[in-house]
Amino acid sequence: MPDTDAGGFQERFYTSSDGLTLYARDYQPAETATAGRLPVICLPGLTRNTRDFHPLALLLSRDITAPRRVIALDSRGRGNSAWDENKANYNLAIEAGDVVTACAALGVEQAIFIGTSRGGLILHLIAATRPDLLEAVILNDIGPVVETEGLARIRDYLNSDRRPDDWNAAADIVKENHCASFTALEEEDWREMALALYRDVGGRPVADFDPAIAEALKSVDLSRPLPDLWAQFDSLCRFPLMLIRGENTSLLSKETADEMARRHPNLILHAAEGQGHAPLLHRGGIPTAIRAFLASCR
Repeated sequence: MPDTDAGGFQERFYTSSDGLTLYARDYQPAETATAGRLPVICLPGLTRNTRDFHPLALLLSRDITAPRRVIALDSRGRGNSAWDENKANYNLAIEAGDVVTACAALGVEQAIFIGTSRGGLILHLIAATRPDLLEAVILNDIGPVVETEGLARIRDYLNSDRRPDDWNAAADIVKENHCASFTALEEEDWREMALALYRDVGGRPVADFDPAIAEALKSVDLSRPLPDLWAQFDSLCRFPLMLIRGENTSLLSKETADEMARRHPNLILHAAEGQGHAPLLHRGGIPTAIRAFLASCR
């Protein structure tokens, strides 16, 4: 049985195909309230977790006119999901398989998916391998081409030696890493972001992911372009698609976004003003844009 959390969601645990215990937050309104509307499943970024989606999940699951069930997943090695002893399993194909397993375990036959950064890359693979699971897709600051400049920035701050001694220091570190690209954020936003990135271990903030995930970035050759996913993106073109792009992002170029729109003429593009990679989905006009997109879906 799921544990009930006072934060508006139930904690769900399920088992991957190779035996890892994985975690999800399930924001589930009364079945009568959803009126047959499909659920929304949220997939976080490289080292992020379900907490990134909490404010948005509350907004969508408690929407007055059209509430939906919202499920947010912790990928293996992140958040409350177990770490994998085989570090090679931190890859897109394995993690896409975990999403498929989650759908089966949580009784979801089809959903609208939101993928932030790496979560969006996973959705490229799912579109190519299990398109039956998808009704519509929202990509948050990600596309089939990942800019090496942006990935280098992520590699460098994830592998920094700085470790916060307290929560004020954690917020300061987050702000220093991101303030240049997140000009729209205020002081409270940095603390909120820190609470999503770190977990409390004996009163001290500790990054909430397996360090091996960040370590693996050191071995990626960023002197040349990374392999692209255009073939998989073309599989996404059969679905309603929304792309949220941070105004100051360094991971998703304007050229890639333009090409995505050319290949998917009905793509809805939303610019996240004053935000970098990856935009906070509960800020600015993003929730309104997401609600409008969802209104066109089952």
